[in-house]
Amino acid sequence: MGRTFGFVALIIVVGLGGYIYLGQMQTLTPKGLAAPKAAIEVTGVRNDLIAIANAERRYFATVGKYATLDELRANNDITIANRANYTYSAEIGDTTFKIIATYSGEDPHAPRRISMDDTMDMKSE
Repeated sequence: MGRTFGFVALIIVVGLGGYIYLGQMQTLTPKGLAAPKAAIEVTGVRNDLIAIANAERRYFATVGKYATLDELRANNDITIANRANYTYSAEIGDTTFKIIATYSGEDPHAPRRISMDDTMDMKSE
């Protein structure tokens, strides 16, 4: 009786752990992306956007204005990896900025635009 109860408890704990693990993996993987390569690419783009936004904030703190992507590159504030399916652009204002990654690939599930603004709010379309 004791061994049976222990075995049933073990099965319940393993099942519960698997359920929690799968739930956590779904929150980490970008929505709709089943292919691991696409998920990795989107994660890289999001990291690039965070790095560019942080560089913009540092530049603003030292110079008092936001910079174009070319200015950030020229000052070695950013190094952006070449991503085959995404291109980056910036909309710069006096007190605001918006960094946009635009998708040009063939995956119908990939987000077409991912952006981050001066409030560090990231949006996917």
